[in-house]
Amino acid sequence: MAEISAELVKQLRDATNVSMMECKKALVEAGGNMEQATRILRERGMAVAAKKAARATNQGLIASAAGADGRTRSLVEVNCETDFVARNATFGAFVKSLAEKACETDAPLADRMKEALTAKIAEIGENLLIRRNMRYAPQGKGAVASYIHLGGKVGVLVELGCEKDETPASQLFKDLMRDLTLHVAACNPQYLTSNDVPADVLTAEREIYAKQVKNKPQAVIQKIVDGKLQKFYEEMCLLNQGFVREPKQSVAALLTQKGKELGDPPAIRRFARYQLGQ
Repeated sequence: MAEISAELVKQLRDATNVSMMECKKALVEAGGNMEQATRILRERGMAVAAKKAARATNQGLIASAAGADGRTRSLVEVNCETDFVARNATFGAFVKSLAEKACETDAPLADRMKEALTAKIAEIGENLLIRRNMRYAPQGKGAVASYIHLGGKVGVLVELGCEKDETPASQLFKDLMRDLTLHVAACNPQYLTSNDVPADVLTAEREIYAKQVKNKPQAVIQKIVDGKLQKFYEEMCLLNQGFVREPKQSVAALLTQKGKELGDPPAIRRFARYQLGQ
């Protein structure tokens, strides 16, 4: 039997909001495997939804910058050891400079900026890690917007496409982009549409839902599973989610509404969301 440490039980408790006792039972049953233990708890109807199962623990900052072309935008996450350093102006300026560098490349900054990182570690006196970086440039007519939330704990990029050259300059289009970045930051979608959910993920979800109601008639089970799957899409897929400012309206419906106002149908091409330590 795998040894189940108190720390491992606590990690599962933090990820699922299930009692310590039930978490330990699930870990014992799963042989110490966190992913399997989480699934066991979900099958028993105990664990919270998968989108709530990860909580950031690392210190550091997420930053964004605009490229020299005015169209490209970046995200970068840099980790440090303490919250004290994360709030330090010197560290913040360093992270911002890395965000500017990230507008110039798709390559990992951790490889390109080794000397600068080493020098900054010596200056600050704390270990630092350039964890990840990315950039978006419009893939056609449209624009890219970025948003940093919670003092650098969450960062978002959204690319919004359109059909007319003049549309991205309109205030309505800019406001829509801003609202979409706020939504992604707050609601943490995992996929753009239901078609983007991998087949193995859907299969696993169906199995979990079926086990939760396994004592019911087969026809009833199928109906319940289908209903739960629709709820899964509403929680995990951006276009299916209720818009953060008006939850009764889906993001897809919001885009349709704004398209009529703009005289040009906007379309979310892609999005990215960084959460510190996740």
